[in-house]
Amino acid sequence: MPRLNPTLEKRLDTVATEVAAKHAETVDREGAFPKAAMDALAAEGLLGVLSAREVGGMGLTIGAAALAVERLARECGSTAMVLTMHFAGTAVLEKHGPVDVRRAIASGRHLSTVAFSESGSRSHFWAPTSTAARGSGGRIILNAQKSWITAAGQATAYVWSSRPVEAEGASTLWLVPSDAEGIRMPRPYDGLGLRGNDSRAVTAEGVAVAESSRLGGDGEGFAIMMQVVLPAFNLMNAAFSVGLMEGAVARTVRHAVGSRYAHVESALADFPTIRAYVARMRVRADAARALLLDAIDAVESGREDAMLRVLECKAAAGEAALEVLATAMRVCGGAAYRREVAVERYFRDAQAASVMAPTTDQLYDFIGRAVCGLPLF
Repeated sequence: MPRLNPTLEKRLDTVATEVAAKHAETVDREGAFPKAAMDALAAEGLLGVLSAREVGGMGLTIGAAALAVERLARECGSTAMVLTMHFAGTAVLEKHGPVDVRRAIASGRHLSTVAFSESGSRSHFWAPTSTAARGSGGRIILNAQKSWITAAGQATAYVWSSRPVEAEGASTLWLVPSDAEGIRMPRPYDGLGLRGNDSRAVTAEGVAVAESSRLGGDGEGFAIMMQVVLPAFNLMNAAFSVGLMEGAVARTVRHAVGSRYAHVESALADFPTIRAYVARMRVRADAARALLLDAIDAVESGREDAMLRVLECKAAAGEAALEVLATAMRVCGGAAYRREVAVERYFRDAQAASVMAPTTDQLYDFIGRAVCGLPLF
């Protein structure tokens, strides 16, 4: 069964409990980027989980990255989602990025993210409408209206998609510095959940990058998205949902055991109905975790059903999280609406997974196609 090694697990637990959990309520209430948690992860070398050993990283698998995300999500959804997108970008850069950037990631000096979502193609992230054209001096000129870019104002650089410059194909990928001239972020993020993940629209107006900034070949973006980004992102997004469920179950149980009816001298947990709700939460969370772990095994062992499991795990975990958090709100009653119980924060954060591309509805279509022997695209 996939699991973290004891050393990594201990370092993650320290950051999760002593930093992420400590700041989670403030991050959510103020819509603040989880800088303390991300700095702590960087200091512990945990931004380099996927970075190869030869560049100073841990050289671990995408499964380890997913389990790291799950541990952080138990305490702070915003921190976990920023880490998810960092690892998604890192997976691309490890295969196609320059050595100096890879070293910077391994040492915690470079925060990555993925800039695929666009206002024109919406959740169809694989079909960018943004453009890349040759300019003077061998530069490439990028123009785009990106949307929902996690850590947009905090990332060092974006793994960026555009239409190909000249080649056939759906897209080409680039490494674009977040401070490049022509990058604009019209407004800060102020949303329902994941309030600290700094997810913003980003526009590029005549942004010039070197042709050497291309990640992979011209026109090869779609293949990289499907072979590298999709498995990594789906596994980590499923892990994010599992982590939220674990955090919610723990807080719901604590409330059920600790809240009492004084006039009958009993706790909420003494009532069979309450215990049944908690049991349903536990079963749904465990089922989602089991599918996630099987998906990790399928990917890491190269099983024939790997892509099917990759599609299934995000859909299943995202839907389970919606159900589990709705039940948590029900069990905790009026107390769930108070910030100190934290269940309402988990409830809000859980809404994101089902609408993050590929959305749950898209995944069900892809799964149906796969089961029926039809091409996904």
